[in-house]
Amino acid sequence: MSTDVKRVTTVLTALLLAALTTTASPGAAWGAGSAGPSAGQRIANALRTSPVYVDEAYADAVPPSRQRQLAQQIRRTGLPIKVVLTPLTKGDAFDGDSDVLAGTVRDRLPDQRELVLITTDGDFADSLNGYEWPADTHQTRDAVTAAGFLDETRDAGLADLTDKAVELVAEGKGTQRYEEAIKDLDGATAPSATPDDSAATSAASYSGGSAWWLLIGVPVLALAAALAARGGIRTRKTPPAVPQLVFATARAADEAELRRRAETEVLALGEATQAADLATTPGLQHALDAYAAAGTVLDEARGLPDLAGVLALVQEGQDALNGTHDTALPRCFFHPLHGRAALRTGWRPLGRRDRLDVAVCQECADALRDRRAPEVLTDTDENGRTVPYFELPAERSVWAATGYGSLKAPLAGINSRGIRAR
Repeated sequence: MSTDVKRVTTVLTALLLAALTTTASPGAAWGAGSAGPSAGQRIANALRTSPVYVDEAYADAVPPSRQRQLAQQIRRTGLPIKVVLTPLTKGDAFDGDSDVLAGTVRDRLPDQRELVLITTDGDFADSLNGYEWPADTHQTRDAVTAAGFLDETRDAGLADLTDKAVELVAEGKGTQRYEEAIKDLDGATAPSATPDDSAATSAASYSGGSAWWLLIGVPVLALAAALAARGGIRTRKTPPAVPQLVFATARAADEAELRRRAETEVLALGEATQAADLATTPGLQHALDAYAAAGTVLDEARGLPDLAGVLALVQEGQDALNGTHDTALPRCFFHPLHGRAALRTGWRPLGRRDRLDVAVCQECADALRDRRAPEVLTDTDENGRTVPYFELPAERSVWAATGYGSLKAPLAGINSRGIRAR
């Protein structure tokens, strides 16, 4: 039996045992009706004494001696890295979802402001996922994914794979390593362009490559995994490429595209103000001021936070024209590119006792309800670090001061600075 088949069989056996245990004792899995701590709390408690947590199901793959080596390796990096290796299956304490696992563990380590977390993956056996808070400063997600694409880790066990993931996170070049690792894969799968299609392909070739994988690659990989489990074929470790290619494609829809969108919306607001009748539009002057501010910010925009601010100003102007400025919700506080908020809720920033009343979209509201960290728009602080935009000093960023409308109207914030965003 090949090494890959043995490894897949071992993992499947561990998952089956975990599932049977969950069925026999559902209260233990969810922490309901049990005097002991929940699964998430047990992991968090263990991480307070060692940066490496390994479930008993993986004790053979990552024995105590390797756990100690990993812990020493992590301590040498000087980074707040934690490793959680535990089987994930549908219906367990984390519903088989590594995102839920990561969010649960993070929530139970509230005293650790910065955290890099490497976990097992719930969708692909013997793969890893990377998470980082408060922002992906060390390119953790890409670094951990890249570890699974290297030739040297193709047949590596879980311990060696984790070792490499920690090494790449510490290196701090995760995105570069990931792009290098999938370069050949992406070039082989992306459809070639005809001369007449070259212009369109240059703008969307990566998106096309991802679509090819989603439509064809996923079923093929699923079949390959099933055959490998039966001992039929030897597979290369490529499943994590599918979701990561999607993430890379999302990143490719970058600043240039958002700038074009912002320009279009500013022009549309200008046309709407010109067509409005002052006698029947009490908010026309407010809309004109928002239009002027949006145009100025657009001209001076230095990145996504400013462009998101343009959209917030345009929305404020539109609401003024519609007479709903005093009642309509602003854009989502955590990530204004999510669009208009769906509700307001209380939120307490890390390290503060007081709670803020912020407007959030449904996606972020669901994350808060489930005690998960919502997706946030990031900016760069004075030291060049990537941080949530609202962590910047209010005197440095109008968006931190206004929360894109949650804390103060964007136009009021802009006007207080002499119509400058920075």
